[in-house]
Amino acid sequence: MTNCGHSHDCGGHTPLSVTQTMDEMEFERGIWSAAMNGETHEVEKHLKRGVCVNKEDSYGFTALHYSVRNGHMEVSRVLLHYGANSNSQTRAGKVTPVHRAAYKGHLDLLKLLLKHGAKPEMVDADQKNALHKAAENGHSPVVNYLVTSYSHLVGCHDNQGKTPKDYISERFPNLLHLFEAVKHNR
Repeated sequence: MTNCGHSHDCGGHTPLSVTQTMDEMEFERGIWSAAMNGETHEVEKHLKRGVCVNKEDSYGFTALHYSVRNGHMEVSRVLLHYGANSNSQTRAGKVTPVHRAAYKGHLDLLKLLLKHGAKPEMVDADQKNALHKAAENGHSPVVNYLVTSYSHLVGCHDNQGKTPKDYISERFPNLLHLFEAVKHNR
């Protein structure tokens, strides 16, 4: 037997885990992985074979959640063309594709989702709307767009009693000016 540098003799082999759950295998072979990786052609193949565009993975995420999170505009367009629900919420966190776009700072994707009926005022399990999510990460173009186009989101409170402006003032005080437009419009 060979000593592989461990304090015990493992017969010359380093144990490897080769197990994969059924959920993991389904994910890798499914529409979600293709959407996550920006593989437009693969997504279209799944849809043309009859895979439901709103099929959820084991956590309740749809392909649209994955494509939006990773900034894949073309995949998102295809999914929306096939009827993806832009307001789909995950089971546990109640996260929508709009939350993901706002949180990641994907303004063009956010606008695409809104054009397809997404509601920026929908809240996740923490009672955060799209503006809260953009403010948490200081995505100024998204914050600016939502403040000027959906000013009713500004005064919404999450589970901690915080407004989107509270997150900006705590984490990105240099972006407080983005909320000035709301003061002048009221």
